[in-house]
Amino acid sequence: MGQIIRNLLMLIGFRKIENISDGTTALATLRERKFGLVISDWNMQPMTGLMLLKEVRADPMLEGLVFIMVTAESTVANVVAARDAGASSYIVKPFTGEMLKSKIGEAFGSGMF
Repeated sequence: MGQIIRNLLMLIGFRKIENISDGTTALATLRERKFGLVISDWNMQPMTGLMLLKEVRADPMLEGLVFIMVTAESTVANVVAARDAGASSYIVKPFTGEMLKSKIGEAFGSGMF
């Protein structure tokens, strides 16, 4: 899934893309370098995407980062949990490049694309 998202991001104009497969490594990397956007899968181990989101929002250096949650889980409870934890947006798999572009644009504000 990470490679698919990477390819979609490249198609819509992103060039600097880091693909990290687990939340623990992602959090450490976010704390080491500056990023403008996180697109995280809900289902990761050992730290889930929701746990990563909560850690990002609790960190004063990262709390303003745009964070989009991607998941196959479309239950209302999961959407509410992501929203309550501070997700900028939520995308249910499968999705298209246009849908991803739209969600990123919404998360940053309509002037991005």
